Amino acid sequence: MAHWQAEGFLTAGGKRLEYRCFGPAPTEAPTIVMLHEGLGSAGLWRDFPEKIAEATGMGVFASSRAGYGQSDPADLPRPLDYMTREAVDVLPQVLDAIGFRRGILLGHSDGATIAAIYAGGVEDFRVRGIVLMAPHFFTEDMGLAEIARAKDLYETGDLRERMARHHRDPDHTFRGWNDAWLDPAFAAWNVAEVIDYLRIPALAIQGRQDQYGTLAQIEELESRAYSPVDTVILDDCRHAPHQDQPDATLAAIAEFAARLERIEAAEVEAA
Repeated sequence: MAHWQAEGFLTAGGKRLEYRCFGPAPTEAPTIVMLHEGLGSAGLWRDFPEKIAEATGMGVFASSRAGYGQSDPADLPRPLDYMTREAVDVLPQVLDAIGFRRGILLGHSDGATIAAIYAGGVEDFRVRGIVLMAPHFFTEDMGLAEIARAKDLYETGDLRERMARHHRDPDHTFRGWNDAWLDPAFAAWNVAEVIDYLRIPALAIQGRQDQYGTLAQIEELESRAYSPVDTVILDDCRHAPHQDQPDATLAAIAEFAARLERIEAAEVEAA
């Protein structure tokens, strides 16, 4: 079975983006494309992509968006619709660059929002399902307060030092995310309308103690989606289910992926 180059760089959105991948190449099996959070990167998924590849038998691809990890810097300040721009302008180029044939978009936080916007706003029949970990569709006061607290931690605590281990320019990375969310105009940000246009199965995973968003985000998804939504709410779990409850998160993703494959096989047989 053909495996793809484990890591490297590709160009999308006019930027050089780092990536890592595991398991079979897109020519051999479905692909799970992982989209990281607002301060994440390909490397900050740690061993989770490899575990997903092992648990599902699918290929797994993770890249760092512009301004993150070792990718090229982003253009700052970020526009307040930066997640929509990533979904509509950049992600299609990433998928084409890797030869994506069919599979799943799996996003965390900002990445989950980008996955939902893509699935609801871009017609791409290659995407068979989406996994949304701690997605946000609109701002909440408690989340904005936590983002303001992150700014204090960055300026006075050890957050900058920790980020410097994973991002080539931690100031650029942090400002790009934090300045957008704390812009007064961002309080009105709302992309929940994309949910109305979802036509593929979704798995939503959120920690009950998520400090950046309440379960209202998941309830919005469940109440508005026409397509099936499976929901996993994890106890003793904050904003990063794959870190706080890795076994339960991995099991939910693997079961969802296996079910999509059974549906695919049944449709092929019926045809």
